[in-house]
Order: sequence, then structure tokens, then C-alpha cells
Amino acid sequence: MEENTFTVIITKEEDMFIAECPEVGTVSQGYSIDEAVANIKEATKLYLEEFPLKLKNRPIITFFDTEKIHLRTLRGFSP
Repeated sequence: MEENTFTVIITKEEDMFIAECPEVGTVSQGYSIDEAVANIKEATKLYLEEFPLKLKNRPIITFFDTEKIHLRTLRGFSP
């Protein structure tokens, strides 16, 4: 299986953390950052099983405000 690296943007909304994967377009949430990351991994995996992408390691985000969001990279992700 091909492994891909995806960006996950985490934002805080009231009592939830919202996780977004901009390369794929998936969004999920959780009550903690770890829960949001686990949920976005699952959502992205399920999405890619149904709609495979052909990515060529191209950057999507080139600028971000580090005071408003946290970034995590999912490494070794295999759908």
C-alpha cells in the first residue's frame, strides 16, 4: 500500500477541537486534540477507501497563523 503524509489543522471551537485535512477535504472533531486527530485519521481513511486520491507530495498550506491553530502531520498513513 502507498503511504501518504497529510496535514491536519486543529482549531478550538468552544468545548471541541475541530480537525481538518485540507489535502483530502475531510473534517472531524473531538473533545481533545488526540481525540480529534484519531477521528480525522478514521474519517480520512474511510474517505480514501471510497475515493482514492493521486497526490504527488505537493504542499497545500504555505502560510498559517500559529497563534490560532496547531498543525500535526500524519506520517505513514495507509488507507
